[in-house]
Amino acid sequence: MTDHTPIRPVSRLEVISTGARRRWTLAEKRRIVAESYRAPVSATARRNSLSVSQLFTWRRLAREGRLGESHEPAKFAPAIVADAGLLSSPVLAPEQIKAEETPASVAGGRIEIVLNCGHRVIVETGVDATALARILAVLVRR
Repeated sequence: MTDHTPIRPVSRLEVISTGARRRWTLAEKRRIVAESYRAPVSATARRNSLSVSQLFTWRRLAREGRLGESHEPAKFAPAIVADAGLLSSPVLAPEQIKAEETPASVAGGRIEIVLNCGHRVIVETGVDATALARILAVLVRR
C-alpha cells in the first residue's frame, strides 16, 4: 500500500555537531564571511561546520565594522580613596590628587561614583546594591 506514495526516500542525511565550542581566528571569520557573499550562505555554513545564524551574525558584525577581537585591551576605571574632606570638594582627576591626600584606608565607609555623563553619586557602606544599580541605570540613560 505504501509503494504508490509520492514521498521520496531520504537520499542524504547530514548531522552537524554543535556540541563543542569552537574558537575562530579573525582571519578565519573574514575568510568565511567573504566566501558567504560568493556562494549560498547555507552551503558556506555547512562547508565550514558553522550554523547559518552564526554566519549571518558575523556578516552583520562585518558590515558594522565590529567583527573580530578588540584591538584595545580592557581598562579599569580609576578608583580614588579619599577622606571626607576630599569627597565634598570638586571632582579631581586622579593625577591632580597628591599621594599624601589618598590614605590607604577610610574610616567613613563612603564611596563616590563619578559617571562619564558627569553625575556623581556618594553612597555609604550599607547601601542596597540592587537599589544602587537601579539608580545608576537611570542616571546613565539621562
